[in-house]
Amino acid sequence: MPGLTIGDPLPNLQVQTTHGPIKLHDYVGNSFTIIFSHPGDFTPVCTTELGAMAAYSEKFSELGVKLLGLSADDVESHKAWIKDIEAYCNGCKVTYPIAADPDRRIIKELNMVDPDEKDSSGNQVPSRALHIVGPDKRIKLSFLYPASTGRNMEEVVRVVESLQRAANHKIATPANWKKGEAVVISPSVSNEEANRMFPQGYKTTDLPSKKGYLRFTNVE
Repeated sequence: MPGLTIGDPLPNLQVQTTHGPIKLHDYVGNSFTIIFSHPGDFTPVCTTELGAMAAYSEKFSELGVKLLGLSADDVESHKAWIKDIEAYCNGCKVTYPIAADPDRRIIKELNMVDPDEKDSSGNQVPSRALHIVGPDKRIKLSFLYPASTGRNMEEVVRVVESLQRAANHKIATPANWKKGEAVVISPSVSNEEANRMFPQGYKTTDLPSKKGYLRFTNVE
């Protein structure tokens, strides 16, 4: 995918938001941060998405994760729209900042430009994109959805929990993994190292190849 993607450093942009001006690196600090763009204020799917983010904001806070919304609309539009979002999600409060980008500069630098959609004036609009940024200010994961498909917040929570565990242990999470389930030990870890690193033990899956690379353990 062209432009900013997994492994790249987050540009340290200054952005205007509903909480005032912020520098991206200062905002991220030492936390995981979710930066998510939406095609436009006062639109149906985007209203449901930002409402869902508001509803999940306490969960993200428990995980130590910050949120930052973004679209090409201006700050005053965002502030007016927040009333609709909060009404839709039954009074959930939009406590996270929403950044404005009327010049379309930020969405270009963050690789959040929709390749197909344009507004009524023919201007580019943000894609329905989401970057998860690590404390090292690098992109750890990116989602890109078409304008017609809203994001699944349970999946966003799941991948945050996966990334946080992988950052603390030499593990990866298998297909369909959920919090509380077993993880797999990285192939770069020898059995001797695994015995030291995972005193709780691990189970090696018996495979036809007889290669003991599929090792499951549990971590918090």
